[in-house]
Amino acid sequence: MTKSTFRNNTTEESILQLNSLSQVCHYSRHTFFKFDQSKGQIRDWNQHQYVLASDDFIVSLLKGLDHEVGEASGWLMYLIGKDWGTEDAKDFKIWFERDYRFSINKSSLSFALETWWWPLTSQGWGKWNVDLSSIREGFIFVDLFDSAVAKSMGNIGKPVCFLYAGLLAGFFSVMLNRGLSSTEIQCYSMGNNFCRFLIGSETRIKAAEFWLSSGATAQEIEARLLDQDSTNGNGRLLDQDSTNGNGL
Repeated sequence: MTKSTFRNNTTEESILQLNSLSQVCHYSRHTFFKFDQSKGQIRDWNQHQYVLASDDFIVSLLKGLDHEVGEASGWLMYLIGKDWGTEDAKDFKIWFERDYRFSINKSSLSFALETWWWPLTSQGWGKWNVDLSSIREGFIFVDLFDSAVAKSMGNIGKPVCFLYAGLLAGFFSVMLNRGLSSTEIQCYSMGNNFCRFLIGSETRIKAAEFWLSSGATAQEIEARLLDQDSTNGNGRLLDQDSTNGNGL
């Protein structure tokens, strides 16, 4: 299940006009999604509209882009994903504070991230695990299970989840108020059990992509990043004097 548009047409005011906190128990398929068969529409709790897409659609989309623009197809999907993530982060801040009546700046970062990703899991984008242990060193790892893109493409010997990489870069850039990039350093389509993404500065991402192209594994890339940080001690995503520890 995918969004029909990356930016919903509803205004901020209309998003805010919803139910009291006692009614925000919508974390199930039957309450989060509204299926209107008479209109042929699927909308969610936040009034986003969706379309149903098959594996064949995803494969055709990626192969069609590859046919039209060649190697630039991955970069194009990354840019689409980054625009999606940027706009989705802005909407997320609105509905998070509307539903929980709590400033996202005072929320636990882990709680906020799980709240954001749950709808994406329910839409079929897969489950995730976020590793924030190195966030003060300047990078974040995200493990993605059942990637809609990689599962559709199968084992083709190369990373294919550029849309996800862009989504994560855009979202975390807004949430952490940093100019961040992202890359996939391990992919189900490369024969791995799950996909793994690195989020950090553009310099770190370019270094990781060079190491990956040279045959380094995800574990080796992480070790090299940690070794780099211990040497130069810079590039942190969060300020050391953050009072609430989430950096939002």
